[in-house]
Amino acid sequence: MSTSVRFASAGLAVAILLALSTPYASAQDATPPAKDKAKDLGPIIVTGTRSDTRTESSSLTPIDVVPASVLQQTGTTELTTALARIIPSLTFPRPSAADTADSQRPAQLRGLSPDQVLVLVNGKRWHPGAIILTNGVLGRGSQAVDLNTIPMAAIDHIEVLRDGASAQYGSDAIAGVINIVLKGGATGGTAEVNGGQYSAGDGQQWQASANFAIPLNKDQGWLRFTVQDGHQDYTNRAAPNRTRAWEGTTQRFGDPEVDDKNLFLNGQFNLTSSIELYTFGHYGKRDTTSPAFFRNLANSNSVPSIYPNGYLPLENAASTDQALVIGIRGKTESGWRWDVSGNYGGNRVSYGTEQSVNRAFLHDFGWSPTSFHDGILSSSQQAFDVDIAKEFSTSWLPNPVTLAFGAEYLRQTYEIQAGDVTSWYTGTSGVSGGAQGFGGFQPANAGFHSRHDVAEYISLETNLTDKLGTSLAVRHEDYTDFGTTTSGSLALRYDFTDRFALRGSASTGFRAPSLAQQNYSYISSLYYGAGNSLGLPPGIYNTGIVPATSQVAVLLGGQALKPEKSRNFTFGAVWNPIDALNLSIDLYQIKISDRITLSSNLATSSPAVQAYLAANGVTNINYSGIAYFTNAVDTRTRGVDFVASYNFDFGNAGALQTSLSYNYNKNKVTDVKPNPAVLDQLGLNLKRIDRRDQYGLLADTTPRSKLILNGLYSIDRWSVSGTLTRYGSFTSYNSTNPLLDQSFSSKWLLDLAVNYNLGGWTFSLGADNVFNTYPDKVIHANDNNGTMPYSVFSPFGFNGAYVYGKVAYHW
Repeated sequence: MSTSVRFASAGLAVAILLALSTPYASAQDATPPAKDKAKDLGPIIVTGTRSDTRTESSSLTPIDVVPASVLQQTGTTELTTALARIIPSLTFPRPSAADTADSQRPAQLRGLSPDQVLVLVNGKRWHPGAIILTNGVLGRGSQAVDLNTIPMAAIDHIEVLRDGASAQYGSDAIAGVINIVLKGGATGGTAEVNGGQYSAGDGQQWQASANFAIPLNKDQGWLRFTVQDGHQDYTNRAAPNRTRAWEGTTQRFGDPEVDDKNLFLNGQFNLTSSIELYTFGHYGKRDTTSPAFFRNLANSNSVPSIYPNGYLPLENAASTDQALVIGIRGKTESGWRWDVSGNYGGNRVSYGTEQSVNRAFLHDFGWSPTSFHDGILSSSQQAFDVDIAKEFSTSWLPNPVTLAFGAEYLRQTYEIQAGDVTSWYTGTSGVSGGAQGFGGFQPANAGFHSRHDVAEYISLETNLTDKLGTSLAVRHEDYTDFGTTTSGSLALRYDFTDRFALRGSASTGFRAPSLAQQNYSYISSLYYGAGNSLGLPPGIYNTGIVPATSQVAVLLGGQALKPEKSRNFTFGAVWNPIDALNLSIDLYQIKISDRITLSSNLATSSPAVQAYLAANGVTNINYSGIAYFTNAVDTRTRGVDFVASYNFDFGNAGALQTSLSYNYNKNKVTDVKPNPAVLDQLGLNLKRIDRRDQYGLLADTTPRSKLILNGLYSIDRWSVSGTLTRYGSFTSYNSTNPLLDQSFSSKWLLDLAVNYNLGGWTFSLGADNVFNTYPDKVIHANDNNGTMPYSVFSPFGFNGAYVYGKVAYHW
């Protein structure tokens, strides 16, 4: 306790000093609860609790509540980018030239895998995207929810639970929960148009959105719609190939070109005074075009007869996203609250390659298309939920006990559809086959996979005394593909005074291996730099991903996947020394066993490996290496979250809302499962996990620290918002050679905006990254001969300053 108080006391002094000069409207814990004031101490929260009276201020576990107004203070049109500028424990890397990984970019909470954070919309489980990240990017191996399909105009507020919550919600909630609460009600609305570009002169973008409501049957209900449309040009920070400078800049390296359209629905209808029908849903289309690697005339994959000056394949991902939730909820006269709902969500991504060629097809038939349909990935889930809760009063407890219980049926599917023959054709000539850039999914890759899960949970929550609050939850799951698991959680909070409290929690959790991790199969061409795990010279090589239970994977040590298991511990303090100042600090530890990762690329080009595979019936290998998913490691995450906010009231001179938020997070691989014996027998280039993953992607390639100073000054019709962010240093690790590791220094970024309000209108002019800050350049050994000068691991990308304007109307 004394350590936490010392931290908080030091934080108080720092926060007051920084608040005098820097900005932000806090979205964090506020005043600890005095029981008789609970309803006045912040908004009621719905995440991490089944009680209908728990406020943000009295939360037993750390939770951020981010209102829509704070999201709108950022210049970005991407929800995940906005959250990353508000919540220091959330990072949003911006990969490029990584086989359309930039079309569904992942978010990380506490440096953990993107699929270890659960996403809810209005409290219901949201579906993941169909794309699984398979290249050397942060989040490698994950199939994450695409948060950017949700327009910011549709959002009322977001609750981010920074604690394990598998006992409440099931799989994926190891790192925490992001619950997006949609705007509701029959009145009010907004319309907004914004646009901007980067100071380098590219990346022009615009977006238009509107949110409006239609009342139903004389105030018995409402339907609220959000429509959004937008376009973004690509950015390019590539440089000329230093070995072929006369060609100029031929590579593209930056954000993709994107067309994005979304429609959101949220509705409610009162069937009786105590029963309501509700629904919400989404339909969206996104078309993304990303670059592959330029094939110059010196490259073995050049085709001078079609492209006399070389060529840059372009990869297109056409994504269709759909979701619909319909439910009915109510409250009985005896106080039972109940909620029954059905939930469907799905994502379909159709792949295409342009400005390309299939060299094997050209060799065998004398011609080749230059545009290809590469196949389709589809992912879906269907859920049926029953949730029941009631507050009970007992003679032996001073406060009511909230009893909640329920059940969920969850069905998930994943499908791969093969591309056109020309997209994957390889022939037998030995010439590189498949569409250059992104070869199509082969018939052998295609398949439909499904599973279901039945879960039951029970939870109890109460204040054992007026000062001591507690909650207990247990959840049991039964999956058809790996069996059963049980998770539990316990949380306590003690309010020493109305202004100071300690809180702590302990929980177990799990994450089920996704169907994509169990069944994804594909061959792709990638650039491998010096010191690569294939043991080959730098160049572009075909590598394959195969299911862990496939023949070739089993021969090379693959095994059926098990669920990840976690143990989470959090201890913290909240302090409200004066009305205007709020402080919180939370220490945490997350241990994950049997963590699922994508193995290193196991080299298959050596004579010993090829002879071994051939002897076991595997002879048609059109790649230089393979990878498969494996429960390869145990990890430990330790860190601290600190938030301080102070609100100044200057009377006629205006008001200033400020906050300081900080996260320190250290991930470490504590154990690597023994290398399968067959890999040790076949050669040194066959390691289940290489050092790039062990020390980097699972550890230090995410910055350990992030500091955000944020605020909003308002006077009369004017307001000025600003965000100063410090991204900590990070390290990029080479797969095999420590001499090629590189550490990147910490960077400060400043965002500023000026707003003017006139009636219902708001006019904004702003700039993100005002000082045009870039990450350090990568060393020559890692920059693809100078064409890719920046790291794809940069936590803020490498686009430079962005200038924008907004016009919004509110009614």
